[in-house]
This record gives sequence, C-alpha cells and structure tokens, in this order.
Amino acid sequence: MENQNTKGKEFEKSPWKNDQFTWKINNFSKYDSKTYSESFVLSGFPWRIIMYPKGNKNSLGYLSLSIYLDISEIDNFRKEWRRYVNLELSVTNQSIGSLTIVKETEQEFKSSNHYCWSVDKFIHLDELRNSWNGFIVNDTLIIKARITSVKDRFYKRLKVDEEVSETESSPAQPISVMENSTMPSCDNLVDFKGLGRIEKEFVPLLEEVCSQHPSLVDNQRKRKRTPRFTEWAFTALGRVLHFLNTKTVKDMNEDGCHNLQILWEELETVGFDLSWLEPHFQSAMSKKNYVQKYENVKKLRKNVATLERNLAKARKQLVEAEKGFVEKDLDAKLGYGAP
Repeated sequence: MENQNTKGKEFEKSPWKNDQFTWKINNFSKYDSKTYSESFVLSGFPWRIIMYPKGNKNSLGYLSLSIYLDISEIDNFRKEWRRYVNLELSVTNQSIGSLTIVKETEQEFKSSNHYCWSVDKFIHLDELRNSWNGFIVNDTLIIKARITSVKDRFYKRLKVDEEVSETESSPAQPISVMENSTMPSCDNLVDFKGLGRIEKEFVPLLEEVCSQHPSLVDNQRKRKRTPRFTEWAFTALGRVLHFLNTKTVKDMNEDGCHNLQILWEELETVGFDLSWLEPHFQSAMSKKNYVQKYENVKKLRKNVATLERNLAKARKQLVEAEKGFVEKDLDAKLGYGAP
C-alpha cells in the first residue's frame, strides 16, 4: 500500500505495477450492515472497498464486496478522463491459503461511468461462517485487493486478442470478468452541495438536517477541511441519520445498539456540533432495555397463555371423568359376605 498524498497528482504509473491492500476485519460477527474500508492508494489510484456482510439487495445470504475509484481525490478528473486496470478481490482462507477465493476483472474506468466494480455473490454466508472452512478465524475476516494499472496500448492489445478469440468461438463472453461479478456505474453516489460524493439515499436526510442546522456546512467550510475529510464527515453523518430513519424499536437489540454505537463514535470524530442529534441517539440506545423487557413480558405472557390452555383442558377432562362417578371412602374395610 502506498502512503502518498494523492491530491493534485497525475495518477500515471509504469505500464504494469502490482500493489495489494489488506483489510483485516476484527469482530466480523458484529457487522450486519454496509461497511467501508479506509481510503487507500493502489497503483497510483485512490480506492475504497465496501463490504455487505449479509449481502446486498441482489444477493441476500451472501458476502458481497465492491471496490470503487475515489474520484473525489482526483483534482484532474476531466470529462475525457479514463484509466485501464486489472482488479482482484479475495477473501483469504486462513487455514489453507490455496483455498482463498479470488474474483477478478479487467475494466476501463472513465469519468462518464464505470468507476465501481461489485461482486454480489462472493461466498455464501453458510460457507463463510463455518469455522471448519477457515475463512473466519477468531472472528476475523481478511479481505485483500490487488490492482494492476494497465497503459492504454497494453489494454487495447488485450482487448484485440480477446475479440479474436471470441470470433473463433461463440457465444461471446465479457472480457475477463469472473462469474458472479458485475460492473455497475455506482450511480448511487451523487454530489452533495459541492462537498463530495455521498450515497444517494443519504442526501435527502442530509439536506433536511443541514437546512435546520446550517452550521453543519458552514463550520466544515470555515475549517477548510480537505475534500476527502469533508466527504467522509458527511458520509458518517448520513450513516447515523439513515440508521435512525430506517431502524425500528425491535431492531435495537444488542447487535443493533452495537452497530449504532460504532457509527456514532465514528461521527463524533469529525468535529460536528451534535448536541441536536445526541438526544435522538441516546433515545435509540435506551430502546435496548425496552426491547429486552418487551421480549421478557412477551415470553411470560406466552407461558401464561399455555398454562391457561392446559388448565382449561384439564378441567374438561375432569368433568368427563366425574360423570357416573360416586365417591367412596377409600379407608373403608372391604369385609365379606353380602356387599
């Protein structure tokens, strides 16, 4: 991984350059919603990985991964901007390295579209979580990204070679894209007030709170934060707002509270005045005790209902048993002779 400042630089490297980024995710079982890696630079390009620990809308029950080119870090991102790269994502098998699952593609990234690559069905969650398989060890998952930057002339040559082979054998297949992988345009990222590219579903929530609390935008601009930091700050705010806007009281169990706590702690680091939002956060966190009491009361009510049904059934059986029954003294002597 390169530790360099990417701002204002031409992202141009030698024809081939291999780089690798390792994302070690501790406490993997605690994650249940979309999670971002830190920003990193591979082969001269800024990237981020998105993990969907329970799958995205197209692949529930699978681990889904996406990697996208962080164009907010590229000052010279013009209309005609384009680059060619080989992308590789892998989930490491920590027991037997040869069983590591790898997905790869070769793509042209350009300003008009195609600066994100997703693998919807990377691995089924049953296979991933089976401790015998070796993908998760001590509740830790390891994801790696390897990217090779390809010069224009090399990419075109590869493209021609592929087209020749497709002519000789049909049907034609997409160039170098592994199974279960797709290449969306990442159109879910939109510009927010010139402050950065934010997920589309966060924008209405951010617009609402920023209209009510204009200092959120003003303070960020006055502090002259870097574009990367500002984008990250409003993304962190958007995640908390989206959580509070989409989750219900029943979602605030132990896992729900843990996830909200993580999002809140991340948001606290960006310097926003959160005095207006903290009561809503605290109220959501307090729902955990209510949910626990609710579940306990619900369980006891169910137990009582079961006991009442059993009691009613027993009473009915008793009535039937008493029909024609004459009670006698069980201590009376049997005697002999006439009854």
